[in-house]
Amino acid sequence: MAAAPVWSVDPRTGKQREQVAVEATAEEVDEAVRAAHAARPALADRTVRAAFLRTAADLLEGSKGHLVEVADAETALGPVRLNGELARTCFQLRAFAGIVDEGAFLDVVIDHPDATATPPIPDLRRYKVPLGVVAVYSASNFPFAFSVAGGDTASALAAGCPVAVKAHPDHPALSELVASVLRRAAARHDIPAGVVGLVHGFEAGVELVRHPLVAAAGFTGSVRGGRALFDAAARRPVPIPFHGELGSLNPVVVTEAAAAERAEEIGAGLAGSMTLGVGQFCVKPGLVLAPAGAAGDRFLKSLTDAVSDTDAGVLLDHRMRDNFIAGVAERAALPDVESPVTPGAGGEHTVSPGFLTVPAERLTAQGEHDLLLEECFGPLTVVARYTDASEAGAVLSRLPGNLTATVQLSAEEAAGEGRGAEILAELTPLAGRVLVNGWPTGVAVAPAQHHGGPYPATTSTSTSVGGTAIERWMRPVAYQGVPEALLPPELRDDNPLGLPRRHDGRLER
Repeated sequence: MAAAPVWSVDPRTGKQREQVAVEATAEEVDEAVRAAHAARPALADRTVRAAFLRTAADLLEGSKGHLVEVADAETALGPVRLNGELARTCFQLRAFAGIVDEGAFLDVVIDHPDATATPPIPDLRRYKVPLGVVAVYSASNFPFAFSVAGGDTASALAAGCPVAVKAHPDHPALSELVASVLRRAAARHDIPAGVVGLVHGFEAGVELVRHPLVAAAGFTGSVRGGRALFDAAARRPVPIPFHGELGSLNPVVVTEAAAAERAEEIGAGLAGSMTLGVGQFCVKPGLVLAPAGAAGDRFLKSLTDAVSDTDAGVLLDHRMRDNFIAGVAERAALPDVESPVTPGAGGEHTVSPGFLTVPAERLTAQGEHDLLLEECFGPLTVVARYTDASEAGAVLSRLPGNLTATVQLSAEEAAGEGRGAEILAELTPLAGRVLVNGWPTGVAVAPAQHHGGPYPATTSTSTSVGGTAIERWMRPVAYQGVPEALLPPELRDDNPLGLPRRHDGRLER
């Protein structure tokens, strides 16, 4: 049986652009993983790793024009957005190079023997080592930042782990191009090309997570697909860590005082956030708790005006478009649900943004309206009108885990008056990032960033954005009573690599 072709498709027309590859067989997946596994020694030197990451960023920037052209042809995200995303990707690669240079991520701890302790402490030296080959599952909505050269790949390479990437079918041509750039960067530092493997096809993705030489996996995508891979990773004879980002509603609470103070500003801000990238951001606000009454009405009018002025857009593929239209229709048909701006088909290949409203009371108990508490990928949000704080709290208590949770407060509430602190306490258990008077779309690549949250937002407690993302691909090892001459350089008393470390309970730099 011939291998299925992999086509690059233009989402603006639905037409095939070119055949990029064929779906990988189990044998080809095995070959890619074994090649990645064989490349591990070439990543052992931190200096080489850091240089590789910086060279990769330089070469990606050098190919920017062609890469953005192909990315736009496959995703319809537009050159402005894609140029910015590529710049973010290069910044991320360089940021991890800096983390590798610094060395604090190794978490070196040295305890010399202490016979007076209870129990006595032997000579113990601890640091972190790379897990091995990491399977990376690319996301559709960020063809640079969460794909072949995205955060999972950058952090894994920084940790010393080669990667085997499962390309996303929405941008296969771009995936091949980016993989070739990374391999060129590797060659400049005598790193084998297999350090970045690339496979196409659904079955290839399943084979990847099952492969005995794959030591961990990173995934960004749907709840259904991510959960299937998560379960497969757990069912292996030797289970592996599976760091999946699956889905998020990203709730927003608008207090009555905030609506009274700046209803128009909040409405316009929400419209911009929920329609950004045609509503295809993983942190799009999908549920908004807004007050009933006059202040809430002003907020709703502002949202209506702003969303009505937003043009229709192209989703990443026609399957997503069909799912969006069907999802909107199913939600809009529920009792007491209204549609001030009706979202749906904007044309043969586009969708128009909109929002639905529902009394918050409908969401306080289990029932058919639970569908409104599930993510709908695309430019749609649901505004639930609450009558008092207890009703809003009852809705929040029913929400699953999220990447973000936001509250819009008045100036007085932000200064500590009113229920601001109480609402933050209600939101904190729900999400990995809690915002006040901002919007969740836009995830800064920064040391303090956390992009994760309780299930189903993610399957682990780690982050996929920011410097601590590197921790997913490492494990601690402690050496006890090992002679100095046999210790790794990172753990020797004279600290030949100049690493930050904790030495007999004291932090050294």
